[in-house]
Amino acid sequence: MKKIIAPVLMAFTVFALFLNPDLANAQTKKSKKMEKKKILFVVSSHDKKGNTGEPTGYYLGEVTHAWEVLKDHYTIDFVSPKGGTPPIDGFDLNDPINKQFWEDAVYHNKISNSMKPSEVNPKDYVAIYYAGGHGAMWDFPENAEIAKIATAIYENNGVVGAVCHGPAGLVNIKLSNGKYLVDGKKVNAFTNEEEIAVKLEKVVPFALETKLIERGAKFEKSGLWQPHVTVDGRLVTGQNPQSAKGVGEAVLKELELLKQ
Repeated sequence: MKKIIAPVLMAFTVFALFLNPDLANAQTKKSKKMEKKKILFVVSSHDKKGNTGEPTGYYLGEVTHAWEVLKDHYTIDFVSPKGGTPPIDGFDLNDPINKQFWEDAVYHNKISNSMKPSEVNPKDYVAIYYAGGHGAMWDFPENAEIAKIATAIYENNGVVGAVCHGPAGLVNIKLSNGKYLVDGKKVNAFTNEEEIAVKLEKVVPFALETKLIERGAKFEKSGLWQPHVTVDGRLVTGQNPQSAKGVGEAVLKELELLKQ
C-alpha cells in the first residue's frame, strides 16, 4: 500500500505546482530569503616586518572580534592576496573570542583556505572588511585585484570596513569617477603616534595616517590604544586592535540601515 501512496503523492505535488507555478516561485524565494548574505574579510599574506626578520601577518583579534559581531547575521568568507593559509600575528587563545573562532571548524577551515582574489565574485557580497596586522602594510596597497573587488562592492551600495593597518588596503582604491575612495571622507587607522610607540615607524613602507591624509582623507584619531571608530556613509574605519569589535558593530548598523 505504501508503495502505491508515495508515487501518487509525488504526482499530485508535481501536478499542483504545474497548475500553480507561483507556489514554486514562492518556495524558491523563501529559500533564497533564508540564505544569509555574505561579507568578505580580507587578510594579509605577508609574513615578515620589512628586513627585521620578525614575523607578522593578519592580527587574529582584528578578525575574530568583528567576526563575533557579524557571524550570526551574515556568512563570512576570507580572501588574501595569495590565497591559501595566511600567516597569523597576535595568536592569543587566552582571548575567549579568538578561542571560539579558532575552534569553530567551519571558520577555521575557511581562513586556513582563504580564496585568491580571482576566485571572488564581488556581486556575492554586501560588505568587505580589511583586517589589520602589520603584514597589510606590504601587500594590501598595491593589490589591484582586491581594490577592484572593494570598488565594485562599494559602488553596488555595499559597505567598506577596515581596522588598524587594514586601511592600508584603502589608500589606492579609486572609484569609477577617478577619485580615491577616501577623498573627502572621515577616516581612522593606526596612527603615526602608535607606529612610533611600537618602534616600527622606520620599518613600515609608509606612515598610514600620513598616506591617507595625502589621499584627501579627513583623518580622525584618539590617544594611544583607545578604541576609535569613524563612520562616513558606507565607509567604516577603526584605529587599532581595540577598535575591531566597534568596527564590526558599525558595519552591521550600516548594513541594517541599507535594508530600510
